Amino acid sequence: MSLAERWLKAAYDGSAWLTPLYPLGFLYRYLMRRRAALYRRGDKPTWRAPVPVIVVGNITLGGTGKSPLVAWLSRWLKMQGFSPGIVTRGYGGKAPVYPLLVTPSTDPRHSGDEPLMLAQQTGVPVVADPQRSRGADMLMRQGCDVLISDDGLQHLAMGRDIELVVVDGARGLGNRRCLPAGPLREAPARLASVDAVIINGTPQRPLGIEGVSMTLVPTRWRYLKTGQEWPLQPLPFSLPVDAMAGIGNPQRFFDTLRSLGVSGAMHPLNDHQPFDTSTFQFVSKRPVIMTAKDAVKCQAFAPPDSWVLDVEAQLPHAFEDWLLNKLSDLTQRGSTDG
Repeated sequence: MSLAERWLKAAYDGSAWLTPLYPLGFLYRYLMRRRAALYRRGDKPTWRAPVPVIVVGNITLGGTGKSPLVAWLSRWLKMQGFSPGIVTRGYGGKAPVYPLLVTPSTDPRHSGDEPLMLAQQTGVPVVADPQRSRGADMLMRQGCDVLISDDGLQHLAMGRDIELVVVDGARGLGNRRCLPAGPLREAPARLASVDAVIINGTPQRPLGIEGVSMTLVPTRWRYLKTGQEWPLQPLPFSLPVDAMAGIGNPQRFFDTLRSLGVSGAMHPLNDHQPFDTSTFQFVSKRPVIMTAKDAVKCQAFAPPDSWVLDVEAQLPHAFEDWLLNKLSDLTQRGSTDG
């Protein structure tokens, strides 16, 4: 386990060895609050799109399930008759030019892994750009009438109409302290100011605020080389396997595999870890199982017997009704203002 992994585990477990970092956590919390005040007062400019903007983000480090929620939102918005688009920073990628319109065949070294995965999963326009307002402008020129800002909660330079924060039900807010004394990007009180808190999985730690339940459901196995899909049962590969996960919370993926009857060696990797042929040195001749996020980085050179477990988010109908009402109010207000 790397030092970063040990630190993150300690932050979520509430380990006492982080106590010397508490003063730095208070400083970070103060600086974030001061930064937010500058935007709120208008001392720092905020760009606002002429169409509704939904921000999906979190206040913790590590994977919470943002990407499945973004994919769900994209599909749901299309079903409601909207033309959504996704704007993202493109973390882990370096494009030759920005804004970058991400297609299913974009080089992940240019886009980053999550934008490419979302482009492949949703079929909606995805634009990567560290300057999100510039990326949002490209999406609107593509005909998008609702924008989803992926991991954009702390990007206050871009205005938003709806804020959705995803919290991992199992890990919660950890020791509830800000970086580097804990896993929080912002103070826990930030949850009270967002439009909805989405809790991924069964809550195991109190949040002190009501949330919307989200479940990640495995849907199919996908053979990496051809894209052919297989049902969850019976397993289309032999056991044992080598399973790998370069995501923020690999253990959640491994637990899902075990619940499906998959056994073998589980290999946690760093979040957004670049892949090359050396990544698979642990592999003997076992089948390799990976996440959709990892699959976009290695289709060209992964071992032949490689499989992807696809998952989808499920949310309650009451949340769909609430969101549709919010969007209806926003679009009617926009028509009146225009």
